[in-house]
Amino acid sequence: MAHDAKGMARKMRIGLVCPYAWDIPGGVQIHIKELAEWLISNGHEVSVLAPVIDGDAPREKYVVSGGKPVPIPFNGSVARILFGPVASNRVRNWITENEFDLLHLHEPAIPSLTLLALWAGKGAIVGTFHAQMEKIKTISAIGGILDPAIEKLTAKIAVSEPARVTLKERYETEAVVIPNGVAVKNYFTSQEGIKNTFDSGLKVGFIGRFDEPRKGLGILLSAWRKVLMQFPNAQLLIAGPSEKKYLDNLISRESNEFINSLKFLGKLTQEQKVNFFQEIDIYVAPNTGGESFGIILVEAMAAGAPIVASNLEAFSLLLPNGILFENENVSDLSNKLVEILNSPILREELSQSGREFAQRFDWDRVGNEILDVYRLAITGQNKVVVG
Repeated sequence: MAHDAKGMARKMRIGLVCPYAWDIPGGVQIHIKELAEWLISNGHEVSVLAPVIDGDAPREKYVVSGGKPVPIPFNGSVARILFGPVASNRVRNWITENEFDLLHLHEPAIPSLTLLALWAGKGAIVGTFHAQMEKIKTISAIGGILDPAIEKLTAKIAVSEPARVTLKERYETEAVVIPNGVAVKNYFTSQEGIKNTFDSGLKVGFIGRFDEPRKGLGILLSAWRKVLMQFPNAQLLIAGPSEKKYLDNLISRESNEFINSLKFLGKLTQEQKVNFFQEIDIYVAPNTGGESFGIILVEAMAAGAPIVASNLEAFSLLLPNGILFENENVSDLSNKLVEILNSPILREELSQSGREFAQRFDWDRVGNEILDVYRLAITGQNKVVVG
């Protein structure tokens, strides 16, 4: 926590900037939301500037709209970002009006509100880097102008070792690794929602945007055929913000027995997500790439769900006690699922070890690590100004 000249803890005015559309679910948005609410609960004043698709829709009081974003292909997905002179003016006005002690920019190299804030701001500025990417064409297109901008950052955070390596290789600079946070205690207690609404029997779960191939639902569906041969009454619960038509396209040629084993849940509320994890016997993360952390895996562990995940580097680091399968190997995935479904003892061991490991990511620990970075960043700095 920040300290004044007498060494006493004091409140800070903190400006968080999100590069992506606030009203589209995503790991970065969730991280910023939960960080903002943890900081507020600990007595700090927080304002979040973010692109907003629907400016008239209800949103958190601490969120300020920077304007409507535009979609662009990015890192195997679609990013909805906001750039240009109008957005730049909104960023500058937001900084001037709030007199922040510190700015915290998430993905400050992305050509969105975060980069505009980095260019505009002067003072204590912290950047958090979330992504792992071999090469970013969008960033490469604006070339060397990013390097001096990145050097403006007073402190740098990476959410994982792969994200730190990406930063090191692209900008030849270092960052402290502080993982994404999770409100772990929220996953211990059953909530009102979907719990106990499904048939009895073994359940496997998936959450993600299944209109994005890199999330791997197609691989899981291919592996599911063998699972059903061993466990004909098993159910695959599929949740996510994508429209059901994308799922229908993936299963259009499957048998009725196969289709009937699938349960489409759509987008879940936070309470429903907790119960989803508590309801299932295995959570599967079949992602094929573009992942630098995997916040959904920590949430699943916190709720006690055993996990089977592709052996991406980020997942391997996050799941020291989890079950990994060879990336994009349908046969390996189906074999791992059958093995775990056949062993209640193994599932219980994975559940207990996952709950214990998830404590590392509790916001009370992660948030205080971020506050330590803030404290160092504001040392000797005045209020953030436009300059």
